[in-house]
Amino acid sequence: MTAIKTSGLTKRYDGQPVVSDLDLSVEDGEVYGFLGPNGAGKSTTIDMLMDYTRPSTGTAIVLGMDARQDASTIHARTGILPDQFGVYGSLSGREHVEYILDANDASGDPETVLGRVGLGDAVDQRAGGYSKGMRQRLGLAMAIAGEPDLLILDEPFSGLDPYGVRLVREVVTTERERGATVFFSSHVLDQVERVCDRVGLLAEGHLIAEGTPKELRDMAGVESHLRIETDGGDTALTAIRKIDGVERVSQAGGDLVVTCPRDLRYRTLDVLEETGATIRSFDVDQGTIEDAFVEIANKQTA
Repeated sequence: MTAIKTSGLTKRYDGQPVVSDLDLSVEDGEVYGFLGPNGAGKSTTIDMLMDYTRPSTGTAIVLGMDARQDASTIHARTGILPDQFGVYGSLSGREHVEYILDANDASGDPETVLGRVGLGDAVDQRAGGYSKGMRQRLGLAMAIAGEPDLLILDEPFSGLDPYGVRLVREVVTTERERGATVFFSSHVLDQVERVCDRVGLLAEGHLIAEGTPKELRDMAGVESHLRIETDGGDTALTAIRKIDGVERVSQAGGDLVVTCPRDLRYRTLDVLEETGATIRSFDVDQGTIEDAFVEIANKQTA
């Protein structure tokens, strides 16, 4: 089943399009990253999916139902972390989660849910005393409470420290394994790449590209590089350049940076050792979705 499907979805404010002719399809059980810079139209799209705002034109189907006509039923089966999330300062973390469970007629243990997001020690603390990162994690707990079929996260990494960022990734992975569909927007492109099955790149309201992270890097021509920390000098550089299939070799500080196909990486290391050079370490720089976004956006506007 298709969890989210839009056709020609468009939203205009004062005649100016914020989202334009968006055709989007997210499959059941998929983790889909909706990526782009601030102001690209990501939150507006989510608002239309949840019927918080009405499209100017086009349609949105969520969990097989019309986003406008069946909004209440969709909400009961969807966990959402909005971009602008606020808490009730006088209520505890437990009471926030209990509210969501009651509203959606769902079952669950608030302590277990809050423990999953790192708030196990603050279950009965009033949310008014939570830090910004704790409030963001509370919002995530409320989104996953009751095991929703669809999880929508709008900028889930906002305000989080590295531990919190990793925790969000772990929660997304667990929800996917449970069978939920996860749709989340972010401008922190390097983070979402680690957990997404597919990503869509949004720029100025237009979906400019879609595919797996690897497909988008390939589409954009983003290259991977073998970076080698070595004491090899000009002799090593010359030997690697002679390998058939190696595209480029350069020096960056004490490293050799080699652009070559995947199947030549270990051949490159062997040749380097044959010159008598010492390999202290090596790593592969795959390039990122952010690199791909920049390249694809540039091509679109060229």
